[in-house]
Amino acid sequence: MAALTPTGAVHGARATAPHAGESLTVVPVRHWGRWLAAAAALTALVGLIGSLAGNKNLHWDIVGHYVFADLVFDGLATTLWLTAAAMAAGLGLGVLVAVMRLSSNFVLRALANAFVWVFRGTPLLVQIIFWGYAGALYKHILVGIPFTHITFLDVDTNTVLTPAVAALLALGLNEAAYASEIVRAGIQSVDAGQTEAAHSLGMRPALTTRRIVLPQAMRVIIPPLGNETINMLKMTALVSVISAHDLMSGIQDVYAQNYQVIPMLVVASIWYLILVTALGLPQSWLERRYGRGTASATPATGPLQRLVTGAALRISRTTGPAAATDSKE
Repeated sequence: MAALTPTGAVHGARATAPHAGESLTVVPVRHWGRWLAAAAALTALVGLIGSLAGNKNLHWDIVGHYVFADLVFDGLATTLWLTAAAMAAGLGLGVLVAVMRLSSNFVLRALANAFVWVFRGTPLLVQIIFWGYAGALYKHILVGIPFTHITFLDVDTNTVLTPAVAALLALGLNEAAYASEIVRAGIQSVDAGQTEAAHSLGMRPALTTRRIVLPQAMRVIIPPLGNETINMLKMTALVSVISAHDLMSGIQDVYAQNYQVIPMLVVASIWYLILVTALGLPQSWLERRYGRGTASATPATGPLQRLVTGAALRISRTTGPAAATDSKE
């Protein structure tokens, strides 16, 4: 970007000092290295696409056959509802954990820190397998009065923790740990004076958080939370290890029979790319919606034009007739 010096010169562009009454002519500096790098990258990309398109080992006929298969759509339905349900559960629990971490109560703060430490510190794959095989640890789920023989509910664990429920628990609890940190950062980004002003008006802490703090924190929360949603969509592929019948589970079932691993992975990649692209659109809209009023208004003229105009005015002041008259005086 061009910049002005105290003498009115323009860096980043070649300028010719005009005579009195003439306009300033600016010629932008041409960066030939950037154009060469862009041409090399574009050439490599075209070569890669051509190589993949002409590779017979990809078996594009198999890709075309399975890309709209019923088993793929069944897996997509499971992937979508797992993503939505896990994000809803993770966000709701994450807000609660974030508020607990910011609480002045030591017990609540310690419990929230322990929750984040456990679920953020262990791999998601380990958590999925753990919930999938929780029946090996507890064969029955009992609800009753502790240290007594009084039991209100006694059900088989494997009956309740189906693969879909285990996947939802693992994804939701893991997401809650990350969402809590995102929400906590958003809450802390709001000026403390906002909370003090709300309290001075008689608002209770819960109402202040819900009506004053969280709406302002959304500007900081939305971008990383949108990325978490996209990441959640892709992380649902891990639940295939417990046969949760998601998109990746269906793909694995097919290539376990026809041994066409690469073509089936291409099918999965196509659908994941489509879904991620679709999720990126509302994320962009939400970022613009909650980011209103934070960025400066776009001026009618560009920055380079403003710099050039300022330089021209300064040069005309120092070289014009008025400057000559001042020097004589």
